[in-house]
Amino acid sequence: MPGFVVQQGAVVMCSHGGQAQPLAPNPSVTLDGMATSLLPSPWAVVGCVGVPSSIPPCVSAQWLTGTTRVTSFGQPLLVQTSTAVCAPNGLPLLPVIVTQMRVSAL
Repeated sequence: MPGFVVQQGAVVMCSHGGQAQPLAPNPSVTLDGMATSLLPSPWAVVGCVGVPSSIPPCVSAQWLTGTTRVTSFGQPLLVQTSTAVCAPNGLPLLPVIVTQMRVSAL
């Protein structure tokens, strides 16, 4: 699915409100001077409270889908419509605010 490309300044959260950040940004493709993210790169989640208490808090996430036509170093970029799952509980990450609205990709 097409969508706006996710870059370093985007707000991405887990289902419990924890903040997610890429562990390996892609500085080869930048938007407004901020690095983009590639599909295989893991993300760290901080500030997850794991509500209800029977669900463990999110600590990392892995993206499952990305662009199909636009790549960097042969790897798909992340877009606002990409999907990801958190570890260890399998809940989704939510790209809440993508700060750039100029570059979209498929």
